[in-house]
Amino acid sequence: MKLKEDLNPFLLQVLHSIIWVYSAVTFLPWYFLSGASQKLSRAKRVKARPVNSTPGSPYRSVNSVHCLASVLYPGCDTLDKVFEFAKHRYKERDCLGTRELISEEDELQPNGKVFKKVILGRYNWLTYAETYLAAAHFGSGLAALGQKPKSNIAIFCETRAEWIITAQACFMYNFPLVTLYSTLGGPAIAHGLNETEVTHIITSKDLLQSRLKAILLQVPRLQHIIIVDDKPTAWTDFPRGIMVHNMAMVQALGAKTQNMSKPPNQPVPSDIAVIMYTSGSTGIPKGVMISHSNLIAGITGMAERIPNLGEHDTYIGYLPLAHVLELSAELVCVSHGCRIGYSSPQTLADQSTKIKKGSKGDTSMLKPTLMAAVPEIMDRIYKNVMTKVEEMNRVQRTLFVLAYNYKMEQISKGYSTPLCDSFVFRKVRSLLGGKTRVLLSGGAPLSAATQRFMNICFCCPVGQGYGLTETCGAGTISEMSDYSTGRVGAPLVCCEIKLKNWEEGGYYCTNKPNPRGEILIGGPNVAMGYYKNEVRNKEDFFVDENGQRWFCTGDIGEFHPDGCLKIVVH
Repeated sequence: MKLKEDLNPFLLQVLHSIIWVYSAVTFLPWYFLSGASQKLSRAKRVKARPVNSTPGSPYRSVNSVHCLASVLYPGCDTLDKVFEFAKHRYKERDCLGTRELISEEDELQPNGKVFKKVILGRYNWLTYAETYLAAAHFGSGLAALGQKPKSNIAIFCETRAEWIITAQACFMYNFPLVTLYSTLGGPAIAHGLNETEVTHIITSKDLLQSRLKAILLQVPRLQHIIIVDDKPTAWTDFPRGIMVHNMAMVQALGAKTQNMSKPPNQPVPSDIAVIMYTSGSTGIPKGVMISHSNLIAGITGMAERIPNLGEHDTYIGYLPLAHVLELSAELVCVSHGCRIGYSSPQTLADQSTKIKKGSKGDTSMLKPTLMAAVPEIMDRIYKNVMTKVEEMNRVQRTLFVLAYNYKMEQISKGYSTPLCDSFVFRKVRSLLGGKTRVLLSGGAPLSAATQRFMNICFCCPVGQGYGLTETCGAGTISEMSDYSTGRVGAPLVCCEIKLKNWEEGGYYCTNKPNPRGEILIGGPNVAMGYYKNEVRNKEDFFVDENGQRWFCTGDIGEFHPDGCLKIVVH
């Protein structure tokens, strides 16, 4: 959608003439020197094809036509092996970073409300070797507290370094990790803990006091609560039989020679790695059983879509790790030697609600190159930037709008605009740190207007993806060279996608010009099923004649001629 140009028509004509002359003079040198021809060919190429000519045949990525990818590194068929591989390869490189809290104070707002404001310092980093050791000690300590291999353990915690350390500890010691959204209500939390029969739970001081404490009597099997916060505190008023520990104390217990000398019971690829409870927007949340091999296949597919992914990259982690998108994204990063700096929606940018005026938000300090975002956050960024544009004087606003519309025109043709990026959009880009090269969108549909806005103002591609908890978040991701909007890309190399006729809605694989139908995803990334829910397992999952597992999404999609998927009905 073009922005409205608000200036004297004569001056506008002059500016348009200048832009036309600039484009004419610079086009040919830029076209040949930048390799634009190859980029355009890549953007327009066929990205996925049906396996055969039969209507309803599965589509596969052109990079995995003959065999779906299932392993990231040879010999690394479980998540503990992937992390060990990363530890050896990236030993002394930064792995997980957390900002130092300098001060916290209450600030009275003009409307009478009181907000907590923080001043945060630099990021303090754990290396890959230090992160691995922290996870090994924690896993050993949990075992010393009576946690058994293949017995479920829960985490109910905000996104932070301790979350991923806990996950890696559980992967090492073969403790299936039950994840619960911190936004779930009390009955849903109690349901998840009781259904999975956990005796140990990892949480934070805030969530223990605000959410968990009220339901402890409803979870009779619970014996141990481990608090991730690093300050030891005396805990009182808990039901008899429940012991409350500090994470650092459990790690110290695990580091003792008599405990570390006991080798962990290592998992096999088919063992459950995670039981991930859905958000429960409709009814009681379901626990999705995800094996080590499922997650490895999923992150293998995702990693293939991110160009030049490696140890030079920094990822900002702030979305809920109990959501499959964030967990998969962080596992992708750890497996490739990236740094992960932790944040929260309240401290993300300089203008975020918890950041004290004049101090730096997390993106300004971290300067991430990779970022995942749900459409809600991108819509919020879009509104904030456009509000600032409206506050500009008439000339500034018109120059911004001219640059915006010019760049939108160029992007739609597959061209870049280095001068606009440097002189007009640099300040907007700095809202996310100024170095973001890939934005991954998932969790909900992203509007074409917001996607194009992020392309233009933040000068980076937006990889829109489609996946579900039941497919480890892996299904499709649009290629970074694909400048189209409103589509979710071609199938990842770890899976194949087919469309099933939905007669009631009038969607058929034989529809013209594009085949339509219910989206079915098959491959090694498809989860083992729902925990203790055979009725839904029979409805939503099936195994075909070749032994391949499939998930029926219930969403309607259509395949375009280049093999990219568009979601028609969610």
